[in-house]
Amino acid sequence: MIKVGLFLDTYFPMVDGVINVVHNYAIRLAADPEFDVTVFVPKHGKKYVDDFPYKTVRCKSIRSFILDYSLPMPALDGKFKKELKNCGLDIVHIHSPFMVGSMGVKYAKKHGIPAIATMHSQFEQDFYRATHSKFLTKLMLKKIMKVFNKCDEFYGVSPAVSQVFLRYGASHLPLVLENGTDMLPVQNRAEAIRSVNERYNLPEDMPVFIFVGRITKLKNVFFVIDALAKLHNKNFKMLFVGDGKDMPALKAHTVQSGLDENVMFLGKISDREQIKTLFCRAKLFLFPSMYDASSLVQNEAASQSTPTLFLNGAVTASNVTHGINGFIAPATPEQYAAEIENILSDDELYEKVRTGANRDLYKTWDSAVEKLKSEYRRLVNEF
Repeated sequence: MIKVGLFLDTYFPMVDGVINVVHNYAIRLAADPEFDVTVFVPKHGKKYVDDFPYKTVRCKSIRSFILDYSLPMPALDGKFKKELKNCGLDIVHIHSPFMVGSMGVKYAKKHGIPAIATMHSQFEQDFYRATHSKFLTKLMLKKIMKVFNKCDEFYGVSPAVSQVFLRYGASHLPLVLENGTDMLPVQNRAEAIRSVNERYNLPEDMPVFIFVGRITKLKNVFFVIDALAKLHNKNFKMLFVGDGKDMPALKAHTVQSGLDENVMFLGKISDREQIKTLFCRAKLFLFPSMYDASSLVQNEAASQSTPTLFLNGAVTASNVTHGINGFIAPATPEQYAAEIENILSDDELYEKVRTGANRDLYKTWDSAVEKLKSEYRRLVNEF
């Protein structure tokens, strides 16, 4: 049996893409008798109780009033350190380079076992946004790369993220280990579309666009409204699924842009089956984010054969070929809108791309974790 430790500096009840990756890894590793998995993460509030099919070890954390998450304090938590000491891991896999991740690497080095790291985020953007200082950003990047470079193997969640990792100072080019999704294609697409039309009173022939994710300026959601305002034909509906701190501002911007009749804010939807039907009804998933490294949502869209329209230069579009399995537009509202109109006017191209999106971009968590298991076996055998 291979004992695996997954280390992350935040966890449920918070929710983000990296947390979902670790959670899906752990579920599938725990279901395989060849593996014994433990997730090492910080506590978030006294009332939250873990209810997972895998073991979690939580360390103390301090609530931050500046950041939207708690600061882990594993080095000051005797119980956490004791459980880590006695866990007998065969491999350490860190998903963040901070307090908890750093402790995982130290454990691996002390016990002579492989340590691997996955980069999920564009840290340079995060650090600069927090400090507004190029000097401090460079200093912080140097600090986290010291942690990453102590690992024996690196992974990026896409080819472009691997290149970003290298640019930050990785000692060698990381391998690529793409994310998956637990979302399966709907069984009856026509029924799914009909149900959405009825629920939201949508005409059958009306083009529908969708965004799913946090409503925050980081995701470039205001750009979506700016682009839609440039469309010549206003016979469409735009669905925003999700919530976030910038929701009030986005709603106000929608009204100011004259699109309040075209845009529907559906809020956070937890029902995965309902999200599947919304993707089926949507003509395009509009995802102009320049912040994300690899979004799970673009994989979910591909699971329902819904193509995504990205921005040129976006890291998330690194595995997309324009006109084959997705669409890529220049990063101006006018050109993004022009691309939407081109897509709507070419049914043959659209059918080709929606088929390509499902064929090339849709990956399940089961297949992703099988590749991960192979990497674990290889590294453990090498050591």
